[in-house]
Amino acid sequence: MGFGTYEMEGKEAYNAVRWALEAGYRHIDSAEWYYNEAECGRAIKDFCAATGTPREDVFFTTKLMSNNGYAAAKASLRKSLKACGLGYIDLYLIHSPIGGPQKRAESWKAAVEAKAEGLTRSIGVSNYGVRHLQEMVDAGVELPAINQIDLHPFMTRTDIVAFCKEHNIALEAWGPLVRGLRFRHPKIVGLAKKYNKEPAQVLLRYSLQKGYIPLPKSSSKARIQSNLQVYDFELTENEIAELDALDEYLITDWDPTNTP
Repeated sequence: MGFGTYEMEGKEAYNAVRWALEAGYRHIDSAEWYYNEAECGRAIKDFCAATGTPREDVFFTTKLMSNNGYAAAKASLRKSLKACGLGYIDLYLIHSPIGGPQKRAESWKAAVEAKAEGLTRSIGVSNYGVRHLQEMVDAGVELPAINQIDLHPFMTRTDIVAFCKEHNIALEAWGPLVRGLRFRHPKIVGLAKKYNKEPAQVLLRYSLQKGYIPLPKSSSKARIQSNLQVYDFELTENEIAELDALDEYLITDWDPTNTP
């Protein structure tokens, strides 16, 4: 389970990350686009200093905002590394496929080189559709460790999921809570009542059982804590299938997976 920081800036971002780390999260997801890399990094460093936790125990992700060419990507990564102040990045993602095949390829080349230089430990992509991933397979380049996309019962993306599984690309779900849009759906409410859980916890349990890495976000200390209380119950295979059947291609924020 990771902790997302989208739409959090300044003190809100710092506090949320500190609370998440104190609650037990060890995976923090940021991005150049979120304008909170410095706050996330400072929260991680302060937490580690206060608790004696080694930096290596916290997994920090950030992302390249735009595909503007090889040199720009290299510069952006170094800027992110300096902003977070953590010494290295655990996972660096290309935030979207927007920009076209050539620019995507150049961004990826910069990421591969940054990994070789030790600036980031792992590299991946975000919001990539099958066509973008196939492009990488065809080019014979190193494949991403992860594809971070919008995944939940109302957006199952079976084609992307199947492709990633075939090529051993792990899947992260950046909107596992459906941004709260379906908390009152009868199926979600019914399962929450059955297991005496919150709708958010049902959705996170679904994500975990599907083999995804969910990245719930919240600026509420109580919800940050409750989102971790999902390891004491399990949905049945039939319930997972029923949730899969809710797919409606619900776009909760943006969807560049079909961009040229």
